[in-house]
Amino acid sequence: MKLTDTVALVTGAGRRLGRAIALELAAAGSNLVVHYGRSREAAEETAERIRALGREAAALPADLTRPEEIEALFCVARERLGRLDVLVNSAASFRRAPFEEITVEDWDAVQAVNLRAPFLCTQHAACLMREGPARPGSLGEPHAPGLVVNMADMAGITTWSGYVHHGVSKAALLHLTNATARELGPDVRVNAIVPGPILPPPGEDEDSDAWRARGERVPLRRTGDPRHVARTVVFLADNDYVTGERLFVDGGEHLLPGGRS
Repeated sequence: MKLTDTVALVTGAGRRLGRAIALELAAAGSNLVVHYGRSREAAEETAERIRALGREAAALPADLTRPEEIEALFCVARERLGRLDVLVNSAASFRRAPFEEITVEDWDAVQAVNLRAPFLCTQHAACLMREGPARPGSLGEPHAPGLVVNMADMAGITTWSGYVHHGVSKAALLHLTNATARELGPDVRVNAIVPGPILPPPGEDEDSDAWRARGERVPLRRTGDPRHVARTVVFLADNDYVTGERLFVDGGEHLLPGGRS
């Protein structure tokens, strides 16, 4: 898909990885819907940076735990920008709790953001992508499919102590990627990205000994940068013959015993 003048919606685009993805898509030619939950100022800053690149941007709020707000998000996005070509399900919770202490409310809250929201967003996105104008393909194809990219992580592939509800949600997200890739083709492609040590957890500094040590233990002996993931999203947009794929952007972390350093 040629990204020039397309419209992309990135959930959780106000900060961190979501912001990097939104900016990279804008640099490649997309106009952006910058979704945010509570980070309004950060989302507006992301939108301003996108406009500085010469692209359109709308910062729109939605509580992804509320299906009616997800529906409204896509309705407003359609009204504001008229079409949708790319969806990146980047927003996620990252909750840790001992197995014995996970409550029903904890479980449901994690699944609502990490699994149900991407499912509902993909439903709404697919409808807009199917009814929208034709997209030129990167290799001259007259009708390129729309694109959905789900952001997973290694907790969905291996097991992390203390992250049972999170890991189950990400494992299910990877299966959802495969299932929707099959269901929505040929009109929509669906792929997943599995980042590794790209950003330290909230509260941990990039210059910390623990973060540097994690990078030194992966095969490439360094941590990554959010743009490594963002460029992979652009690659998936550019290559119209990839669907149902999971791409590791982790410096080889998935090759380690247990999948994590």
